[in-house]
Amino acid sequence: MNYQEALSFLFSQLPMFSRVGAAAYKPGLDTSLAIDNHFGHPHSKFKSIHVGGTNGKGSTSHMLAAVLQSQGYKTGLYTSPHLVDFRERMRINGEMIPEEKVIEFVEKWQHTDYDGHPSFFELTMMMAFDWFAKENVDYAVIEVGMGGRLDSTNIITPEMCVITNISNDHTQFLGDTLPKIATEKAGIIKPGIPVIVGEAEGEIRHVFESKAKEVGAPVVFAEDYPLLKSISEDTVSGGWRCTLKEGDVIIPLAGDYQKKNIETVAHALECMRNIGITLSDNAIINGLNNVDTLTGLRGRWTRLNDAPLVIADTGHNIAGITYNMEQLSRLLNERKNGKLKIVIGFVADKTIDKILPLLPKDAEYYITNAQIPRALPADQLKVLFEEAQLPGETYPDVKTAYTAALESAKPEDIVFVGGSTFIVADLLASIEKF
Repeated sequence: MNYQEALSFLFSQLPMFSRVGAAAYKPGLDTSLAIDNHFGHPHSKFKSIHVGGTNGKGSTSHMLAAVLQSQGYKTGLYTSPHLVDFRERMRINGEMIPEEKVIEFVEKWQHTDYDGHPSFFELTMMMAFDWFAKENVDYAVIEVGMGGRLDSTNIITPEMCVITNISNDHTQFLGDTLPKIATEKAGIIKPGIPVIVGEAEGEIRHVFESKAKEVGAPVVFAEDYPLLKSISEDTVSGGWRCTLKEGDVIIPLAGDYQKKNIETVAHALECMRNIGITLSDNAIINGLNNVDTLTGLRGRWTRLNDAPLVIADTGHNIAGITYNMEQLSRLLNERKNGKLKIVIGFVADKTIDKILPLLPKDAEYYITNAQIPRALPADQLKVLFEEAQLPGETYPDVKTAYTAALESAKPEDIVFVGGSTFIVADLLASIEKF
């Protein structure tokens, strides 16, 4: 077996939620626990940090991993989905899992006598845990896939949990109200394990307080005790210039939404110190200053060009797109006579009717679809755009749409690419390929 054959097995033989949606969703931990037992409980051989929430959990996971790595810990990082390379999902000290390790795991699985039928996520998660255990990582930062209570990653018993925020996403699986979604996210809270909550108000806060009290878990709400002494946009990097108690940092993660993530991370780092994880001030400053190069984080308000300004961002739900449109409006106001051109597409199971009202009516839309079965076809999306009085034309793929937007753009314009993680993934893949 070669690497492409191993990938083909993973992508074609196992139900994959990011590609096909609901048909691949398997709530519950039974299969994960069975596979974990089959592989000798690899997650018990390293310490972990569990990161959940609706938005920001990927960025938060990368920042925490970067700091642990800067301290000298051998640090695993498990996130999803990947953008271009499957191996992005699992890294140790920023390095993706080697192709031969993927082949080795798949071949081992194919010769196993286990008769269950795991999903793509369940098996690839176990691949990561097995690799982390064999490589003797000190800590692994584990991002929740969906929800929390019934997510495959919830078999771990971490040193600390982080829940970033709650917004409407995957409502067909997690519930149609924010308190219901919060209840699912709160499922990662475990007895005696400290939890940091980034944003939570009203009923949502009550959900977390009740769950933490029920299981005896100490909980801190980051909004109650701001640790950032100052934060402002860094005009050079586009990221954030922050003053922490450890010192000044310039975090190279752009996007207004990162301000909330950084505050959450500051609290998480303080909690980690309080539970006995050694983190020097220098490690915190170095890790945050270099999070992108240390961990390979991409797709979060990524600047691809300056004139015209091209931004790609994986925000794909109401909260994420609200942040994006607000920031684009501000940037556009700073550009004399500039126009906004948006390359956009969605997955078919997204609550598009709630997202379209957030989009500006004076932008030009390049309507397309990612090359996955779960994508909403561009011609169907255009009908919805027309009903919402949003002007746009359809394109058969992201590369074609992006090329058209770029060719029509003037230096003072802004081209934004987003709507779905997979739109950004297709763009990055086409740029790297061509």
